[in-house]
Amino acid sequence: MSKIQAVFLDRDGTIGGTGHFIHPSEFSLYEGAQEAINALKASGLKVFAFTNQHRISRGQASIEDFRKQFKDYGFDDSFICPHGSDELCECKKPRPGMLLEAAEQYGLDLKHCAVIGDVGDTDMLAAHAVGAKKILVKTGWGEASFKDYRYKWIEAEPEYIAENIHDAVEWILKNLI
Repeated sequence: MSKIQAVFLDRDGTIGGTGHFIHPSEFSLYEGAQEAINALKASGLKVFAFTNQHRISRGQASIEDFRKQFKDYGFDDSFICPHGSDELCECKKPRPGMLLEAAEQYGLDLKHCAVIGDVGDTDMLAAHAVGAKKILVKTGWGEASFKDYRYKWIEAEPEYIAENIHDAVEWILKNLI
């Protein structure tokens, strides 16, 4: 496999939380997640957050709340879809709008990027749409997404299925750079 330029990380269920919305002020990273983010950065890769956060549209948090959180964790940038489920937008995963925006802004070839997420029919389908490498973590919704809902994203075969964010990052560092 070829060297990658950047890694996109989902938030809820991938780097921490429960898979459900948790306000940034109450969100906790999984054990080893901060070290995993730091390891990606130390390897010279760009590290981006990309997350659907429809509760922003309900006024339960702001984009700034999330941007500050991701900056505090050391992300290079964050791409956040604030739209509600019934709003038509190009950024809400599984649509690849956030990935395309990052590619344009940072001059990335998305075929040389990786996506780590816990939901096949959002994270993996967004990655698949742009040809990015796909790593599914079993945390959050990951286990159920793979076992019970695989039919919803059958066309998007993950390059790797990881136990957690730390395992996913170790695999990337061994295999993609």
